[in-house]
Amino acid sequence: MSEDTDLREKIDPRVDSYHWSDVLVQALPYFRHWVGKTVVVKYGGNAMLNEDLKAAVMKDIVLLSTIGIKVVLVHGGGPEINHMLERVGKESKFINGLRHTDAETMEIVQMVLTGKLNKDIVGLLLQEGGRAVGLSGVDSGLLRAKKIDRDGVDLGFVGEITAVHPEIVQSLLDEGFIPVVSTVAMGEQGDTARYNINADTAAAKIAIALRAEKFVQLTNVPGVLRDLDDPKSLIQRIHIEDVQAYIDDGTIAGGMIPKIECCMLARQGGVPRTHIIDGRVPHSLLIEMFSDRGIGTMIY
Repeated sequence: MSEDTDLREKIDPRVDSYHWSDVLVQALPYFRHWVGKTVVVKYGGNAMLNEDLKAAVMKDIVLLSTIGIKVVLVHGGGPEINHMLERVGKESKFINGLRHTDAETMEIVQMVLTGKLNKDIVGLLLQEGGRAVGLSGVDSGLLRAKKIDRDGVDLGFVGEITAVHPEIVQSLLDEGFIPVVSTVAMGEQGDTARYNINADTAAAKIAIALRAEKFVQLTNVPGVLRDLDDPKSLIQRIHIEDVQAYIDDGTIAGGMIPKIECCMLARQGGVPRTHIIDGRVPHSLLIEMFSDRGIGTMIY
């Protein structure tokens, strides 16, 4: 007899049943609240690279959709783009945190995000029983953008969103599909130019356009920490008016600043709940959606 069998025999089934029934009872009010609501999830970081975490995220998304929550999955793909550039012998170049995107790099960005990653994610959702459809910002003119001009520095085909036309996404949601969006945008005038768009910003603006109830960024950190070396120092709630003070004292710094700014953008655009949660925690999305404890940092 194995140790696992011994352990199972020692567990009182009544205690185990009580535990799971308690979890479901606690989740019930959240189920009722979220059914029919729209949630936009920005997917990237370690949750996109680790196969086990990737599987957990797909299961979470399908579960949310199955019970009637309208989920939009917006994804990035920086590491995969870097890998492809290395394969073709092209150096990745960043200026002020933004990828310099010449014409050749833009072709690779579009190929990786729209041609590969987007369809890989759709396939994984289908394997889990979901109904998913892949889109890019070009499809139906979903994302319109103009070239970024910052301090006279030419970043190439790096764009900022000037308009979101969410009709195609809303139509898919209304039919019970999970839209999976890669953040390549078309020019403002519908020209042939394509632009590389920051996925966090794109997700926030899509959430605003859809009047989403919740905007969640899956990251590779627990959230905003008072002490970067102490996960227990997590700040669970930050009022939007206190954000600048946390930036000034260094609590919010580095790569966390643009993520917080995207949460603020969504909140100021009318999205009631914005969150940064740890995508390295299996099923962190379900914990955030359906439990009293929540997870990560909420900007309110």
